[in-house]
Amino acid sequence: MERSRGNAGLFWGVIAAVVTGDVITKWIAYTSLTTAPYPREVIGETVRFWLVYNRGAAFGLNVGEYSRWVFLVLTIGALVILGQLYRQTQAGDRLRTLSLALVCGGALGNLIDRVRWDRGVVDFIDVGIGTMRWPTFNIADMAVSTGAFMLAWVLWGEDRAAAAAASTPVPAVSNEPRETR
Repeated sequence: MERSRGNAGLFWGVIAAVVTGDVITKWIAYTSLTTAPYPREVIGETVRFWLVYNRGAAFGLNVGEYSRWVFLVLTIGALVILGQLYRQTQAGDRLRTLSLALVCGGALGNLIDRVRWDRGVVDFIDVGIGTMRWPTFNIADMAVSTGAFMLAWVLWGEDRAAAAAASTPVPAVSNEPRETR
């Protein structure tokens, strides 16, 4: 049975696009927003660019002074698991491949920041209305979130299909000889 090899172009292409886009946009944010004393409005006050360093994980989750190393190890572990899921993916299963590639690409994008320096992950997209703001994020975060949602959807669908197949009665096969007329 041919597995993920048939999906390699999509998988590696999406990872490369996400990592490249993430690294470039973080570099632009870092070089152009470092001295900005205030957020730069992109779409009024709703979407702004504002340089933030996140030493923790999503939504500022932090586990103390070792957060960098804890999340670095957790990311590597997650990438290993995602790699195993990719290897189990059937050739032609583009949605599962795309979702895994988005999560892997985003995880690698943020991993690069954790390895590169101790400041934390560069976040710069600030969305909200007034004081009601979503936590600041980056391209890698968008890829991880989108890919994780898609992967959950795909895996849920696979579980439903497997459960339906398991509950379908199998016709009995008789070893008795049939009468012929």
